[in-house]
Formats: sequence, C-alpha cells, structure tokens
Amino acid sequence: MTATRPPTASPWKPLQVKVFLWLWLASIASNIGTWMHEVGSGWLMTSLSASPQAVALVQVAGALPVFLLALPAGALADIVNKRRYLLIVQLWMAAVALVLTLLTLSGQMTVTLLLLLTFAMGIGSALMMPAWSALAPEIVDRQDVPAAVALSSLAMNVARAIGPAIAGVLVSLSGPWLTFALNSVSFLAVIIALLAWRHRPEPSVLPAERWLGAMRAGVRYARGSQPLRAVLVRTAAFFSGAVVGMALLPLLVRREIGGSALDYGILLGCVGAGAIFGAMQLPRLRARFSPDTIVLGASLVYAAVLLGLAWIRSIIGLAPVMLISGMAWIAVLSNLQVAVQTSVAPWVRARAVSLYILVFFGCSAAGAAAWGALASHVSMSAAFIGGAAVLTLGLALRGRFPLPTSQIEDQQPSQHWPAPILDEQMSAERGPVMITVEYCIAAEHAAQFHQAMQAVSRMRKRNGAFSWGLMQDSENPRRWKEYFFEESWLEHLRHHNRVTRADQKLEAAARRFQDKAVDVKISHLLAARG
Repeated sequence: MTATRPPTASPWKPLQVKVFLWLWLASIASNIGTWMHEVGSGWLMTSLSASPQAVALVQVAGALPVFLLALPAGALADIVNKRRYLLIVQLWMAAVALVLTLLTLSGQMTVTLLLLLTFAMGIGSALMMPAWSALAPEIVDRQDVPAAVALSSLAMNVARAIGPAIAGVLVSLSGPWLTFALNSVSFLAVIIALLAWRHRPEPSVLPAERWLGAMRAGVRYARGSQPLRAVLVRTAAFFSGAVVGMALLPLLVRREIGGSALDYGILLGCVGAGAIFGAMQLPRLRARFSPDTIVLGASLVYAAVLLGLAWIRSIIGLAPVMLISGMAWIAVLSNLQVAVQTSVAPWVRARAVSLYILVFFGCSAAGAAAWGALASHVSMSAAFIGGAAVLTLGLALRGRFPLPTSQIEDQQPSQHWPAPILDEQMSAERGPVMITVEYCIAAEHAAQFHQAMQAVSRMRKRNGAFSWGLMQDSENPRRWKEYFFEESWLEHLRHHNRVTRADQKLEAAARRFQDKAVDVKISHLLAARG
C-alpha cells in the first residue's frame, strides 16, 4: 500500500470504451426504473399503512436479501460466466416487477404482499450487484478503474435525479402501478446491452473454485486484508446512521408536511441532482484531498442534513437540504466503492464487493428498522437526531481504520513464484499441503526480520493458507523456517496465481535480511497416504 495518490485521469475516459458506454447507458435506464419503483413502493405502503415501522420495513425488505445473499452472490460472480449470470438475474427482476404491476393495478396488493415482493426484488439486487460492480475492471484499463467506478455512481444518481421526479408525476396521475410497469420494461435495456457484449473470460488452466470454498476464501481474504477491513468498518459507521434520512423521508413528506407523491418525487430528484453535481466535482476533490478527508467532510455535512430533516417542515425548506444530502452521499459512496475495488486482488474482487454490499445493506436494514421503531415510539425528529449522532461518533474510527489509497497496479498478479517440482503426477485434491521456506538471518537482523514476517503471515493467510508459523533453529539461531498449510494441492496452485505485486513487495521486505551467500530453500510436503 502506498500513500501516493495516482494522477488525476479524465473522468470521462472510460466512456471511450464502447462496451462500457453501452452498459453504462443501459444501467442509467435500469436505475431510472429502479428509482421509480422505490418511489412507487414507498408511497404505496403509506396508502396501505400509516405505521412508521411498516413504511421503514419497505427498506428492510429490500435490503435484507442483499445482507443474506451478498457473499454467496459474490462467490458465484467470481467463478461463473458473468454475462450469462447477469442475464438470468435481470429476467428474474423483470418478472417480479411485472407481478407487482398486475397486483397493484387489480387492487389486490396488501402490506404483506408488498413486503414479500419487495423482498423478491431484493433477491435479484443481491445476486446482481457484486457481478455488476466487478465488471468495470474487466472492461476498462486499470488506470481508468476509479473513473469507471465514479461514472457508475454517477449513472445511479442521474437516475436518482430523473426517476423520482417522473415517478412523482406518474403516481399522482395514475397510481404506483405504472412505476412498477415501467421498471419491468427498464430491465430490457440491460438485457439488450448484455446480449450485445461478446464477453470472453480469461482462460484458466485450473478448474473453477467450488462455491462454498470460494466463499471461505473471500472471508479469509477479508480477515487478512487490513485495507478491506478498513473500508468495511467505515461503511458500517456511515450508513448505519445515514440510512434514517431515506428510510423515513416518505413518511416525513406525507404525515409531517402533508405533501403529495409529487412533492416526495421532487425531494428525491433534489437528492439525485445534488449527487450529479457532487460526482462532477469528485475528480477535482480527489486531486486535492485524500479519500479520508473527503469522507470526513461529507459525513459531517450529512449529519447536518439529518438535523435539517429533524426540524424543517416545508418542501421549500427541505429542497436545498436534500440537494446537499445528494452531494455528501455521492462523495462518501464513490470513495468507498473506489477503495474497495482498487485495494483488492482481481481474483477476489467480486467477493470483496459483496462483503462491502453485505455491510452496506445489513446496516441499512438494521438501521432502517431501528430508526423506524424509534420514530414510532418517540418521534421522527428523535430518529433523525439519533442518526446524526451515530454519524458523528463514527468519525472517531478514522484514526484506526484509514481508507486505503493503494495503486491499482500493485494488485495485479506478480507470477514470480517458481513452479513447484513434482516427482509424480499429483491428484489435485490431495492434501493438506505444508509449504516450508528456510531463511538464513544474521543475529543482528533477527528482530527486524521477525517483524517483517508478520506482514508476510497476513498475506499468506488471505491468499489461501489456513495456518502459518515461524520457527528458529535451537542449534543454529541463523536458521529460520517459515511454514504454512493449505487445504489441497489444487488450492496451493491457486495460491501461486493469487500473489500480487504488492505481496511480492512484502516478501522482498522480509527477504532483504537474508544472507546473500545462501539461497532461500522452499519445500512442499504432502500428507501421507493412509
């Protein structure tokens, strides 16, 4: 990891790649439909129930499936054909939106049915998001990944600016059913773009990972990756408090202000417009400030937004507040998304994104339920003030969990490990495997070597080792032996392909203490056959 920020690239350069351009335009169309759906379902629930908790449960029903399925979906996205996988998921979501349309239009919708169908739509979102988020690094050049991630966030917020405003008009004229119908049609844009994309996955000489093993590998990587853990902690700290703003906004408009569906759509449109403006300023901000500083400032601004929601009770007064909220939201969201995608190795990227999504939606679901309960039993103002307090307190984690600023180049495979020499044709499933690395370290360098090997330990574990140790010879104190275990010979071969250039630097930092006259000795030991 390096503290040097990469040079600022053009924020529009990824759009020069034709495939990315068409998928980006399709995502705008689909996200417009999604935000129309959000307005329609939120407003429909206020018609079916006056309970703040019931309204907040719409957010919970949409977020809970993502919390439950994010990691399995991320593992699938890393090991299957992403194009085919995304096509199936888009068809599922289009079908759910069509059912919502028919039930609402026929007057058969109930609170329970709305929550169940929102949950079903959430299942589609859970399956889609890790694979969709991990597409950009496969399509654009490595140096353009931050710009591609920012453009993806911009697409969502362009939709947020347009979709709610359109939905507000449609709901006021014909009811929520039309927003669901148009959402079902919007998925066709993504389906067409995916069908036109001739995706050719990079061939691998190794068989694909098994699903459960891929999930274990993703969790193991997260445990051993300090940059990824920092992103996840900071994500939880922000969104557990910030979610109260969007979760209770429809009820604030309808019950506290007496506004209409159009008023609600206008406020969401202000959020989207603010996010678009904020996204346009992000390249300039990134050139001057670190991601940590941007997230710090945006978090304080969003806390002030929540205080505004606690006290302002007019659409005119809330409009500029929501405009500012969009700018703060996109600043935090974009920097967290760039951090999670650029600080992990390509082989585990979708799983890392899925863990980020899991934390994001888990905190959103739990936060929405908690703030809805507080609003029901105390007041909505108390819920907004509580969210602002949680946001402010969460900033204390900044010192211990700084956001990473890794160079993307450092996460590319190094391919510097020598191929192991075998004396027979090995079964891929044979294991466990014990790998030993023998070093010769002078006594005056022993303490520094031991310290450097702690970073090597974390690197081995996140790339596949389930156990690691470092021993010193009692007869010859210059002789040190590192050992680590992996589940099978196949997993060890995968470990060879997972080592990145950043990992290579960690190894080099430890091996600089090696006696130059003595070669490092590597051995592979297999469990005896019974």
